[in-house]
Amino acid sequence: MIQPLVVVSQESERPGINAGIIIRGITIDGVMDESDWKNAPLLDEFRTTEPVEKGLPSAQTHVRVLANEKALFIGIECKDPNPDKIVRFSKIRDANISNEDHVKVVLDPFLDGQSGYILAVNANGARYDALVSNRGESENEDWDAIWEARVSLNSDGWTVEIRLPIQSIYFKKELTEWGFNIERRIQRNQETIRWANVQRDQFFGQTSRAGLLTNLPVFNYGIGANIRPSLVGSMNKVGEDGAAVVDMATSLDASQRLGANVLATLTVNTDFAETEVDTRQTNLTRFPLFFPEKRTFFLEGSDIFEFGFGTGNRTVLPFFSRRIGLFGNSQVPIMFGGKINGRIGNTAFGGLGIRTNSFEDDGTPYNATTMGVMRVRQNVLKESTVGMITSVGDPLGREGSFMSGLDFTYQTTRFNGDKNFIAGAWALYTDREDLSDDRSAFGFKVDYPNDKWDLSFTYSRIGEFFDPSLGFVPRKGIQFLNIGSIYAPRPKWPLVRQMFHQFFLTYIKGIGEEWQSYSVFTAPVNWQLESGDRIEMNVRPAGENILVPFEIADNVIIPVGKYNFMRYRLEAEFAAKRRLNGQATWWFGSFYDGTLDELRLELNWNPTSLLGFEFNGLRNIGRLPFGDFDQTLIGTRVRFNVTSDLQLNSYVQYDTESRILGINARIHWIFSPLGDVFLVFNHNTFNDITDRWSLQNEQILLKIRYNFRL
Repeated sequence: MIQPLVVVSQESERPGINAGIIIRGITIDGVMDESDWKNAPLLDEFRTTEPVEKGLPSAQTHVRVLANEKALFIGIECKDPNPDKIVRFSKIRDANISNEDHVKVVLDPFLDGQSGYILAVNANGARYDALVSNRGESENEDWDAIWEARVSLNSDGWTVEIRLPIQSIYFKKELTEWGFNIERRIQRNQETIRWANVQRDQFFGQTSRAGLLTNLPVFNYGIGANIRPSLVGSMNKVGEDGAAVVDMATSLDASQRLGANVLATLTVNTDFAETEVDTRQTNLTRFPLFFPEKRTFFLEGSDIFEFGFGTGNRTVLPFFSRRIGLFGNSQVPIMFGGKINGRIGNTAFGGLGIRTNSFEDDGTPYNATTMGVMRVRQNVLKESTVGMITSVGDPLGREGSFMSGLDFTYQTTRFNGDKNFIAGAWALYTDREDLSDDRSAFGFKVDYPNDKWDLSFTYSRIGEFFDPSLGFVPRKGIQFLNIGSIYAPRPKWPLVRQMFHQFFLTYIKGIGEEWQSYSVFTAPVNWQLESGDRIEMNVRPAGENILVPFEIADNVIIPVGKYNFMRYRLEAEFAAKRRLNGQATWWFGSFYDGTLDELRLELNWNPTSLLGFEFNGLRNIGRLPFGDFDQTLIGTRVRFNVTSDLQLNSYVQYDTESRILGINARIHWIFSPLGDVFLVFNHNTFNDITDRWSLQNEQILLKIRYNFRL
């Protein structure tokens, strides 16, 4: 007998569904034919957010949820009258499936409305997982968990079964109901449907607006111990005449739950062999480039370490984990490390301590060092937070290094009834033996991020000697101001779905000095078409006040002076529902008293679900009074997707600045939800001015790891 859908009254506007009881067991095979599924409560009340808000979907979606003390099971039937037209390309783990037919689930197991986990599966069985980030506005897609999903296709559409072991997430043990929502994308129709929070102004990840999953059992995570040893075999060769060095190493990651919502983790002889190489970038500025964190150990619980509304890689990141274990292009051995993170009541906290080994870079020796960071964040006023962060230690062993700061973020999803409004302020102070004078930073941001209007105002002040050892600060000694406005109407035109009229003013001046940079970005045309294609035209007046000469390209030096230029952009994006899709961009106009053309092409070709190709090409053509330059960067990725648990990927990239051809090939086999194998091949060759290719380094890695859960 099918139980009725129920509405739970913790908040009257939040719909609810009971989790069913598992009696006979579930096999995760994508076919919901067990009796427990048939007897579970049915959820089928969905409405669209696209193309019409709160409209009727073009196809039905049926959702059932089951739970026992060890796991949560989610079954989703995606009805489709034309299953041959389902858009499904990817199979690889953590692929970008947002442009394919997929379902997405968000869970809030603390019922705090400010955190959560996201699980998504496309019609090929490709799995994607993420942490709710930035109060639901974005997702930390680099987080990975242990869970299963299987998909089956039939004449009525496609079906997915998900099993999430309770040991894979944190949760508040005494709760019998969690925040829960589900979203489905029908790509060929550019259609998005949701169960709860069916409003364009609200983000899917805003768990304060999610529905409720009720009738949950008392979960049992067992002893709560996870022990994951890894065995790594490697062969390394440096230079054409270098000897091949074969090595075997072991590493260990172990964790222990200190309750349902607190986890302590230990890592010994940490290895990151499976981490993908960075995608190269060109740099036409005088400031360092930003590369995101990709290493699993640092990504676990990384949402807790987010600090300060309005901070970011354009101004300041007080904690940037890539400062640990990486120096330039070299890896610094991590001897051991520990981490504790979780939530108690309305308080989220995280602590990290790392000991790195001594190393040498370009003949300069550096001693072993210890570093740590602590973050505490308290939920207040229902959707708001107040918190602090502290870090100690320095990757290069410089003495007296520490940083500390406070932040407050006010957020509501009920401004003027049903709109988003966010305002936050933060302040930081750092010190180290080589720092003096102004070592502080502070700022604030006010944001009104909604579908039709998105308005923001950001201000930051970065002291001249504000240089946190474990942070990222591209520019010091500045005041940063940004005003943003997006007006996005939806005209009742047959071909255009939404128009984005954008205006962003950025002004940067030195503290006590004159201006350093300005930019006025405008988008007279940025149209999202009903087909999923997009066209955009931009006009961007900009200026740079160069106080110290810098080299923008080989032997091309920009001298001191004030420069004003006009930049223009034409861009076309081709809908991802097609097997061949991508984006073409052309920036052109004046640049440092000369001209610069920036041409970028991104293409994705998916001839079959088994094979996929990606191409990224960038060409910079600069013609300046101080010298001309031409830069080319090319990257090509080939994906061979045997199954959702076995992928072969290769990535080849070359740029004319470094003149290095790099090849990274990876085989990833998930032989069990608890175990996987990586086979990695890295090869870098250098092309000198005589067009002679010489080997820089070559590496073969085999890594086997397994997670023992107790």
